[in-house]
Amino acid sequence: MKGWAAKGKCTMGWFYGFKLHLVINEKGEIIQWMLTPGNVDDREPLRDKVFTERLFGKLFADMGYISQELFETLFVDDIHLVTKIKKNMKNSLMNLYDKIMLRERAVIETVNDELKNVCHIEHTRHRSVDNFATNLLAGLIAYNLLPKKPTMNIEIIDKSRLIG
Repeated sequence: MKGWAAKGKCTMGWFYGFKLHLVINEKGEIIQWMLTPGNVDDREPLRDKVFTERLFGKLFADMGYISQELFETLFVDDIHLVTKIKKNMKNSLMNLYDKIMLRERAVIETVNDELKNVCHIEHTRHRSVDNFATNLLAGLIAYNLLPKKPTMNIEIIDKSRLIG
C-alpha cells in the first residue's frame, strides 16, 4: 500500500491507512462514498464537485466539518450544511427539526460499526491493492444487501412546531 495509504489521526489516535467518507439517508442507505488516504482533511471530499454532484438538501455533520467557506460553497450547490456550534462561536437560531436531526446523526456511527463488524471492511493485512479494493467493495455491497439497516425515526417530530 506504499504510495496509496498515509498516516492520519482520528479520535482514537494515530493510524496508517485510509478514511472512508460516507453520506447516508434517513433509511441508513449509502448515498455516496469516497476513499481517501488517512492524512486527508474530513472536509476535503465535500469540496469535490464529483462527490457532491448528486447531493442536495440538508447535510448533517459533526463539528469537524465546520467551515464558513465550505458552508458557502455547498449552499451555492443547494446543500445546507448543518453542524453543532463550538463554544467560541456566535449562537444562531436553528430550526427545531435541524436540532433533532443533529441528535439523530449518531446513526452514521452505527453504519460505520456495521461496516466494520458485520461486513468486515476493516482489515489490516492486505497484500495487494486489488485485494484491498475487492474487500472494500464486497463489504459495501454486503451492507447494501442487509435486510435491516440503522434508520432514523423522524416521524415522531411534530411538523406544526418546527420553529423553536
